[in-house]
Amino acid sequence: MLSPVRLISEAAELATRRHNGMARKGRGNEPYINHLAEVANLLAAATDGADAELVAAGWLHDSIEDTDTTRQELAQKFSERVAALVVECTDDMSLPKAERRRRQVVDAPRKSAGARLIKIADKISNIGARIHSEPTPEEREDLVDYLSFSEKVVAGCRGTNVVLDRIFDETVSLARSTL
Repeated sequence: MLSPVRLISEAAELATRRHNGMARKGRGNEPYINHLAEVANLLAAATDGADAELVAAGWLHDSIEDTDTTRQELAQKFSERVAALVVECTDDMSLPKAERRRRQVVDAPRKSAGARLIKIADKISNIGARIHSEPTPEEREDLVDYLSFSEKVVAGCRGTNVVLDRIFDETVSLARSTL
């Protein structure tokens, strides 16, 4: 088993390699790795750095969904828990967007505590990326749609961590102030 620092460092390195060249939605051509770093940092802050496997899973939460990374690879390289958390947070990309979103809302309350934390951190990061000081009509519409969806997902995750609940609420409030 890797030490906590090595676990997080190795997860960040793998996430960087696997998501190389990908751009983030919502912030122009910002590298996608910035989203993963933000999610991992939110998880580290919310748990005061006490859960290295959770932070590693934050770095890797989109790796199965967006790259050729496998569950088996994550379990072997990191741990069974890291792999399980990533799988819990992975959408079935063969489904239409509306169905993937519906499943996120329905499944949120049944997820493990760690997966619920990753979901909240992911939504915070994604909302933040959609906040613009002078949004275009399309950006405004996208933000309104994503806020509505995110609030439904996070409703099923609340109560797991007061820090993330507070940051989510603050992020939603900031987003609404730009509309």
